Amino acid sequence: MHDNRSSAPPRTLPLSRRPAAAVLVGALLSATAVAVAPAASAAPVPELSWAPCPAEYEIDPATSSCTSVPVPRDYANPDAGTIDVMVTRHAATDPGARRGVLFTNPGGPGGDAIGSNAMIAQALPSEVRSEWDVVGVQPRGLPHAGPLDCAAGDELALATAVGFGGGATRAACEASAPGSTSHLTTENTARDWDVVRQALGEDTIDVYGLSYGTILGSTYATLFPQHTGRMVLDSAADQNWLWNDVLWHQNDGYKGRFYDLMDWIAAHDDVYGLGTTPLAVYQRWSDRIVEEAGGNPTIAPPPAQIGDVPPGLEAVADAYRAGVDLTGPARVRFEAFVRMLANPEHIQLSSSVYALTRQLLPGRNNWPTLARAVRDGELPEGASPADMSEAELDAVAQAQTMQSLILCNENIVAPRPDRLPGWLFSTFLQGDLFDMIGYTYSSGVWCAGAPPVTALPPLTGAALDDAPLVLQSLRDPQTPYDGGVRLAEQMSAHLVTVGGGDHGTAIQGGNTVVDTAITEYLRTGSTAITEAPEAPISAPL
Repeated sequence: MHDNRSSAPPRTLPLSRRPAAAVLVGALLSATAVAVAPAASAAPVPELSWAPCPAEYEIDPATSSCTSVPVPRDYANPDAGTIDVMVTRHAATDPGARRGVLFTNPGGPGGDAIGSNAMIAQALPSEVRSEWDVVGVQPRGLPHAGPLDCAAGDELALATAVGFGGGATRAACEASAPGSTSHLTTENTARDWDVVRQALGEDTIDVYGLSYGTILGSTYATLFPQHTGRMVLDSAADQNWLWNDVLWHQNDGYKGRFYDLMDWIAAHDDVYGLGTTPLAVYQRWSDRIVEEAGGNPTIAPPPAQIGDVPPGLEAVADAYRAGVDLTGPARVRFEAFVRMLANPEHIQLSSSVYALTRQLLPGRNNWPTLARAVRDGELPEGASPADMSEAELDAVAQAQTMQSLILCNENIVAPRPDRLPGWLFSTFLQGDLFDMIGYTYSSGVWCAGAPPVTALPPLTGAALDDAPLVLQSLRDPQTPYDGGVRLAEQMSAHLVTVGGGDHGTAIQGGNTVVDTAITEYLRTGSTAITEAPEAPISAPL
C-alpha cells in the first residue's frame, strides 16, 4: 500500500511503459473456500534477541527494534524446513499504560512491513502509540523473510510488457527454485503471525490492517479467533472480488477520483493557476502530457461548465456544453489515435505526469504535489525511477514480484474473455492506465499460465469477542466502498463511513473523528461513531 500521508509521492511500483505491470502495491485481496490445511507444529522459537533494524530502513533505534523468528516454510509440509521472518516493534511510549500488541500490515500484497510499521505507528492516534507495542511482521517472500530469487531477465520483461506478467513471474521464480512460490499465500502469512505471537509471549493480538492488510487480518481472525483481540480494518475489500475483480472495480474508482482531483485543482486556481473549471484544468493537464509524451490522455474530459463557454456563444451555452460533453470522450480517443499513427512512440503512458496522476490519486495529501507537477512540468524529487538507488529499485521489483505471485496464487474470479477486446484496445492502442489494469486482470490475461494454487477460507468474525471496526471511504478508488461494506458484513463488523475518497483513512492525519473512533474502539471494544468527515489536506499547498 501507499504512504499517502505526506506531500511526497509514495514509493509504489514504477509504471511500465506499456501494460499492466502497473499494478500499484496496494491492490487488494483473496479467494473462496477450500479445506483449510491443519497447522503444522512450528519448531521451538528461541528467545528473541532485539537489535537495531537493518540500516536500509533508516528506522530510529531509540523507538523501534527488530528480531527474527523461524517459521515453517510450508505449514502443510513440516519437512520443508523453516525460514526466518523479521519482526519489528515500535514499543509503547508509555510502558506503564501498555495494553498489549497491535500487529500492522501496510497492504499490497507485497507491502514491506518493516519499513511501514514505524510510519503507521506515528500516523495512528497518540493514545494508541502510547498504550500498544506496534508490531510489523515481514510477509514471507520479501527481504528478510525468505526472499525469492527469481530470474528477472529480458523474457520476463517482455512478457510483462505485453500483459502476461503473472505466468511469466511464476515461471521465472520456479526456474531458479522449483516449488518456491506455492507457499506464498495469505493464509501462510497469517500463520506466521501466530508463530510470532507465541514468540512474543502474547495470548492475543490486536490488529490494524490497511488495504490488503484487512484481508490478512481477517484471515488471521478466521483461523485463530481465540488469539484475536480487536481489529481495525482500514479500507477493506470483498473477499469474493479476490483478485481479478478488485482490479476491475478500481477502473471506475480511479476515474471518479480523477474528476474529484480536477474539481479540487479548479477550486484552488488562486494557488495553481490551472483554470477555474474542471474542464480547463483537464486541458492544462492534457497539454502537459502531450508535451512530455507526444500523445494525449484518453480518459474522458469532465463535463463543461458555464465558464467553459467561449465569448459570443452565451446564447447557446446549454447546447454548446451538451455538444462538448457528447463529443469529448470520442474526441480525445481520436486525437490520441492520430498522434500514435504519426509516431507509435507518442503514447500517454510515456508521460511521467500521467503515471504520477494515477499513482497519487488515492491520498489527497499528495494532490498539491501533483498540481505543482502539472503547473511547473517538474516531478518532485524521488518520483522518477531515475531518482531511486539500485537497492530501492530492487525492493520495488521484489514487491512487484510478490504481488503478482499472490494475486495469481489466490485468484478465484473466473476470467472474462468478453473483456479481451477492451484489454487489447486499452493496452496496445491507447496505453490507458485508467482502463488497462482492470481489463488485464479481469480478462484473465495477467494470470494466464499461473492458475490458483489455493483459496482462503470463508472469512468470518463470528467467534470474536469484539466485533471488528471497519473504516471505509465513500470514494476510495483503491478499495471501493461497496466491497468494504461486504467485508464488514462478513466479519460482523461495526462500519464507519468516511467522507471523501482517501485510501487509508487512519494514516492521512488530521481526521479527529476517525482518531477518536480508533482510540475508543481499541480501548473498549466499541464506538458509537458511524460517520466521519473527509480528512483535511495537511500538506502544504
